[in-house]
Amino acid sequence: MATPLSAPNERAASSPPLSDARQKEIAEARENRAQTLRPTVPALEAMLHEPMPVLDHGFVRVIDYMGDDSAVVQAARVSYGRGTRKVSEDRGLIRYLMRHRHTTPFEMCVLKLHVKLPIFIARQWIRHRMASINEISARYSILDNEFYLPAPEHLAAQSTDNRQGRGAVLAGEEAERVLNLLREDALRNYRDYEFMLNEGETQDPARKGLARELARINLTLNTYTQWYWKADLHNLLHFLSLRADSHAQYEIRAYAETILKIVEAWVPLTHEAFVDYRLGAVTLSKTAVGLVGRMIRGEKITQATSGLGEREWREFAAALGLDPAS
Repeated sequence: MATPLSAPNERAASSPPLSDARQKEIAEARENRAQTLRPTVPALEAMLHEPMPVLDHGFVRVIDYMGDDSAVVQAARVSYGRGTRKVSEDRGLIRYLMRHRHTTPFEMCVLKLHVKLPIFIARQWIRHRMASINEISARYSILDNEFYLPAPEHLAAQSTDNRQGRGAVLAGEEAERVLNLLREDALRNYRDYEFMLNEGETQDPARKGLARELARINLTLNTYTQWYWKADLHNLLHFLSLRADSHAQYEIRAYAETILKIVEAWVPLTHEAFVDYRLGAVTLSKTAVGLVGRMIRGEKITQATSGLGEREWREFAAALGLDPAS
């Protein structure tokens, strides 16, 4: 018989995101100080190795980094043979680079993270083919009994006008039924996974058990996996521009927003420019720029006279705070 399993949301409040052994390893790593001649960032040094919780069982940890805002400036000014000593000049140059999409100087900075995340988010995340990744192998290791359950406020129906988005939040008996199904399926499948493995405390000497590489195929997509993820700053910012956006799926956005806080501590001048020129900005087409000019000159523009399709018109109106129906 398999050991009875408790649902993760019942354990989340009391269970640490890392095992005792891993916490001991982190404590030892944080005590292991080393002298260096390379630039360091005190705000990011304070974050090293510490897990930043995400969702119910996930986390993001900074493992290592290279470079800072001055490394971006240094790379941009390499042809001059000298750097700059004024923060105001550094800020101005970084903002210029971001504004005009001169990306290679940002590639001089690198961040390595340890991320624990649900499998379905990992499969979405890995679509960004711009990082070095090493994921835990379920052919070699036994995955933990931890799976993601959405909080009630994120349990929503399919959007009626967005094929990859959410609509109204479920409530009452329907919401409770859906959560119970998610929980029961994950618990049952993990229990069957343990049975098929026939390892550990539940081992039956009379059975051989199934190979780990086959037993894992029974696990649900909300099971947690882990990986090390290393990316340069340019590619990291591109990832964040898409996944920290309000249109991104909530679960991956939660990770992106956590990483954005790390970026702010690591390269504050670059973070400021990124939020200003990318994350908080909009891009207008040539036609849309022409429309803005016509509106400034006093012309009343409607969707019919704009030359834009219905969807693009709605996006244009939203960007400028206009009523798309007017």
